[in-house]
Amino acid sequence: MEPLKLKANYRCVPALQQFYAGGAYAVSSDASFIVCASADSINIVDSATSSIRSTLDGDSESVTALTLSPDDKLLFSSSHSRQIRVWDLSTLKCVRSWKGHDGPVMCMACHPSGGLLATGGADRKVLVWDVDGGYCTHYFKGHGGVVSCIMFHPDPEKQLLFSGSDDGGDHATLRVWDVSKTKKKNCIATLDNHRSAVTSLAVSEDGWTLLSAGRDKVVTLWDLHDYSCKKTVITNEAVEAVCVVGSGSPFAASLDLYGKNAKKRAVAQAFYFVTVGERGIVHIWGSEGAVCLFEQKVSDVTASTDEDGLRRGFISAVMLPSDQGLLCVTADQQFLFYSLESTVELLQLNLTKRLVGYNEEVVDMKFVGDDEKFLALATNLEQVRVYDLASMSCSYVLSGHTEIVLCLDTCVSSSGRSLIVTGSKDNSVRLWEAESKSCIGVGVGHMGAVGAVAFSKRKRDFFVSGSSDHTLKVWSMNGLSDDMTMAINLKAKAVVAAHDKDINSVAIAPNDSLVCSGSQDRTACIWRLPDLVSVVVLRGHKRGIWSVEFSPVDQCVVTASGDKTIRIWAISDGSCLKTFEGHTSSVLRALFVTRGTQIVSCGADGLVKLWTVKTNECVATYDNHEDKVWALAVGRKTEMLATGGSDAVVNLWYDSTAADKEEAFRKEEEGVLKGQELQNAISDADYTKAIQLAFELRRPHKLFELFAGICRKRGAEDHIDRALKGLGGEELRVLFNYVREWNTKPKHCYVSQFVLFRAFNIFPPTEIVQIKGIGELLEGLIAYSQRHFVRIDRLVRSTFLLNYILSGMSVIEPENQQTEFTAEIPLQSDNIIDKQHVVEEEDPQKNATVSKKRKKSSKSRHGSIKKVKDVAYKKVETIQLLA
Repeated sequence: MEPLKLKANYRCVPALQQFYAGGAYAVSSDASFIVCASADSINIVDSATSSIRSTLDGDSESVTALTLSPDDKLLFSSSHSRQIRVWDLSTLKCVRSWKGHDGPVMCMACHPSGGLLATGGADRKVLVWDVDGGYCTHYFKGHGGVVSCIMFHPDPEKQLLFSGSDDGGDHATLRVWDVSKTKKKNCIATLDNHRSAVTSLAVSEDGWTLLSAGRDKVVTLWDLHDYSCKKTVITNEAVEAVCVVGSGSPFAASLDLYGKNAKKRAVAQAFYFVTVGERGIVHIWGSEGAVCLFEQKVSDVTASTDEDGLRRGFISAVMLPSDQGLLCVTADQQFLFYSLESTVELLQLNLTKRLVGYNEEVVDMKFVGDDEKFLALATNLEQVRVYDLASMSCSYVLSGHTEIVLCLDTCVSSSGRSLIVTGSKDNSVRLWEAESKSCIGVGVGHMGAVGAVAFSKRKRDFFVSGSSDHTLKVWSMNGLSDDMTMAINLKAKAVVAAHDKDINSVAIAPNDSLVCSGSQDRTACIWRLPDLVSVVVLRGHKRGIWSVEFSPVDQCVVTASGDKTIRIWAISDGSCLKTFEGHTSSVLRALFVTRGTQIVSCGADGLVKLWTVKTNECVATYDNHEDKVWALAVGRKTEMLATGGSDAVVNLWYDSTAADKEEAFRKEEEGVLKGQELQNAISDADYTKAIQLAFELRRPHKLFELFAGICRKRGAEDHIDRALKGLGGEELRVLFNYVREWNTKPKHCYVSQFVLFRAFNIFPPTEIVQIKGIGELLEGLIAYSQRHFVRIDRLVRSTFLLNYILSGMSVIEPENQQTEFTAEIPLQSDNIIDKQHVVEEEDPQKNATVSKKRKKSSKSRHGSIKKVKDVAYKKVETIQLLA
């Protein structure tokens, strides 16, 4: 066995985020990304991985309409604020905006040329705008209700605009507008055949047939030669979207192959179209004869009911370019991608990808399969969604419960099948087979919601469930076979009234001999299997217990409680061995990792923590969730983590301990090499390179020494200017940060002020203002700079007082008298020195007497001169002025 290596760090990868809250969306021309409305913001989502590429902040109002320009460079949006915005997707900035409607904009469309934008609003108006200028080119009135859909003719040569409305009652109209400037009458035709809101418009490939769909359960085909009704197709459901199938698409090829059957031969020059609606069923039609060529047998949508009691399945659909098939959007914020396969006798619609825009609150999750490539989520819904970790698309949905799923567990049976067990608020447990995506067993018997389930760890022929009815049940799986098609009734082998309150968690020992249950009654109980005989009761927590887990190697159990603590208990006597404190709110999950030597926990404070059991130390804390973290799953082989919670976000965590060590070693190696380069640059007096390397190495002390050394040299300004001009935006921010720190010390302030002065001379204010956090940095600089200025000012004023005192003491005289003195004294002083020298040579003993006489005579001759001022001035000059 390889030596045990403790984990020191995990790297978080956001795997599943909320990106669509329903309503407006737009698909790019190559289907590489989808623009989705999420409340007041707009998300640009990668259609391959469902990851959010970028987010555009709105105006605090819900987004009502979105559309893209034909080249996907511009995005047009509007919200309840009635503000129409144009976004440049290359810079993610709003380039222009305007208002024009008296009510919210409900739909919008861009002209194939990209120069015009049409908007329809709740104010019954249809307006056409010049994209570049932002002004209104056409103002159309005539609709009697909310404009619900709008569309330009796909042929740029035909300057036509179609709009549909809901006029109220049993009346809806469709109008054709001329957007050219050649005709005086803009409304060419009013098409009246629908009795309910017109929801979708489409034009055939030849450009001469207009299709309109409505909630009156019909699709109408209009002849654009004379604007007459060619055909009315009865769909038997409220239609939300109609799409024309392109002649060169795989959809059309499959339909042509299917149409070769003599019984269903298609008429020449006919086209196909797709309708989707309230039932969540895809229909494919032929335009000639209004024949339904295909109807989906089983819906992939869980049809919901809106506030008005109307059934909601699909709300929209788009035919994707090339071979990417059909995209349908559901009322519960899912994007379903379909492809069509066919033979002469059979058409098959395959769901290739499912992107879920919103997951509700994640309450439990587990990895699925032996290779752990899938993740099963319980998300406050009646279904369990299973995600492919590679693409984070929803692979399949397990539907069967009638109430919210509260808990789940997974295992791989002895025969190699991946099994999933779920507990629900409908008081039942269900057993699922992952490969067939079918329910193979139902367990009924609990009198309350099932809040905890756990599979057997060794034999894998039973599972245990805990309920809000305070009971614990053991369910047998012996009657299951590999070729089952119908769900069987599961039988309980043992039942026990385990607690006084709801059971929140259950766990089975690695050898299948014991089961542990945690409850809101603040106790955890250990029971012997298979008869559920009580072994020991673990008491000590002050709040309810949310999670229990057996150690994989030791005879102990870990519990997580609402009292903000995690405890490890001995199974033998029920004593508390260790307590871990650090969470600031209830601890909701705690699981063993690293072969039982470490613990991972998550809580209501939104934190994920990694603990070392031996030292009671919290190794790392991660704050990647914005709300309670209810769910925590650990991979059996890779020990990869998955967390999810109330913020509807699922994060995947990978052990990065080895990678971090390697990265740290690489950085240290690079630091040593760059450090040597720095020393070489200093030796070569290459200050520009030395300063650049000091910035890269983040060595502020060395940087200060370099600037201080430059300041002592001639041409310091030129050296510093050359060094500063090579700095980027981030390095400039770091420089200001360093200068702020240097400026706090009086002995360093001279260098910092000089560097700051040169920086303000080199870089324009407009560039300095763009530095992140410059306001805070300048505040720190201004405060200390004012203090230094006051100190220097006080020092200068002190020098004036010193001059005054010295002048009053006749030590120095005003400057004008000094200049006169220096013009006369030299000859006299020379004569005095010469005479003194002669006297000293003749008679040294008379030196003192002669010098006194000389002094008296000099005083009498120069009464205004008290002392030799030249010498006194030199002494004053050498006085060092200290602050």
